[in-house]
Formats: sequence, structure tokens, C-alpha cells
Amino acid sequence: MSFGMVEGDGMTSSSASIDAFHKGGFYLKQPKDMGHRAGIDAMLLASLVSEQANGRLADLGAGAGAAGIAVAYRSEVKATLFEASPIMADYARQTLELDQNQNFAQRCDVIQADVELSGQARVASGFEDNAYEHVIMNPPFNEAGDRMAPDALKAQAHAMSGDDLFEKWIKTAAAISKPQGQLSLIARPSSLHKILSACEGRFGGIEVTSVLPTQYDNAIRILVTGIKGSKARLIIRPSLIMHEDDHDGARKYTKRADDLINGRTFLARS
Repeated sequence: MSFGMVEGDGMTSSSASIDAFHKGGFYLKQPKDMGHRAGIDAMLLASLVSEQANGRLADLGAGAGAAGIAVAYRSEVKATLFEASPIMADYARQTLELDQNQNFAQRCDVIQADVELSGQARVASGFEDNAYEHVIMNPPFNEAGDRMAPDALKAQAHAMSGDDLFEKWIKTAAAISKPQGQLSLIARPSSLHKILSACEGRFGGIEVTSVLPTQYDNAIRILVTGIKGSKARLIIRPSLIMHEDDHDGARKYTKRADDLINGRTFLARS
């Protein structure tokens, strides 16, 4: 689940919608009634990569491509969108074919591949070792005991495949990252111990930002970044508050949250 959807612009078909992100800066084609629909989580993930970024970026479990495309839209990175589902990979390709995205689409490509592969099978599927300055991921972080989505494709995108999911995903991230490459991910707070364990010996200089619906709530997301090979200490950063105080029933985004969601700023590392 996410904090909310980025509003569409009204262009729909019987099975898909074309939704505006970053106030119409780019558009995403995604299914209406099945699979994972990208929203605020993807934009928060994208905000972890600086607008000054360049080089190559891998978006693991990209879905229709929202996070990786958001970074490519506002920077000069060349983004590769890795997605295991053939249906969602096809939506990512259709997204890159939209006329509204042609200013940056030539810097993006899509590879249908499973992040959880290892060794030669991983390389053969398209994951290039030591190739990326940035790796971002929004893994399926719901626990197996959570209520499952009725749609099988959505359930696959939301629910962990096992207790070692973060170990597998972060192992792949480390394999394809260049030395000093940056890992960025979004997850539930309950997964922090698994994330830190998987990063051990791979990524250091970990920085964690808690994401709170309001200043009075517990965190429901964490944003995590790390640097491959770094020996720097763990940093807990100031929390990100998503909404102003809800006295009148309205759920207005804070200025900082709205700027991050719409690509006007980013969560720079300390």
C-alpha cells in the first residue's frame, strides 16, 4: 500500500490508465484492475537519488517503471527497469513509448528478469556485474501473514516470497553496483533488521529516514540508502512528515512531502 495515488489525467482504456506524475512532467501507463499501481511510495524512492545524478541506474522490481523513470526525467541517468512479470514489463515498455515521455525515453530500457536469480543465471538474464552507479528498489514488503490482495499479480508485487527476500535483493544490488555505488530502497519499519543484515559487508554508511503520516503517528515506511563498500556508521535522519495536522478532516501534504513527491527536491545524503 502507499500513502495515495498520483492523480491520473483522465486518459483511460478498458484495462489501463495513463497517469500524470510530477505535475505532468512524465506519464505512466499502468493497469487499472490488476497488478501494482505506482503512487507515492515510488516517488519517495525516486527522491533518494539526487537530481545531479548521472551514469547508470537499475530499478529492481520496477513494475510499470515509475521510480526509475522519475529519476531519469529529472536527471541525466540512463535507467534500466528490471521487472519479473511479463505483464508489468510490457506496461513499462508502453510507458516509454508514450509521446509525453520522449524527452528522456531514449535513456531508459526494460529487461524482464527476476531479481532473485544468482550467479551465472542472474548475469545471463541481463544483470550486469559492477555496472551501476545507482540501484533502487521497492521490494514486495508485505509479510506472508498479511491480508493478501485478491488479484494474483498484485499479491505477487506486494507480498514477500520468503524470509530471505531482502538478502536476495540486496545481494543482487551489490553484485550489479559499481564500487561506491548507492543503494536506495523503501520498506516497512519492521523490515529494518533484515535490511541491515543483508547490507552487512556489502553496503555501509547506511542512512535511514522514517516516514510518518503525521507528526503524531508511528512510522509506516522507512527510506534507506547505503554506499557499496563504505565503512561509515549508521545514521538515523530526521523523520519525513507526510501530512499537516488533520484538524478539519483534510489530509494536506506538508510542503517538504509535496516537493519530494513532485520532484522539486530530493533527500540528499548527509
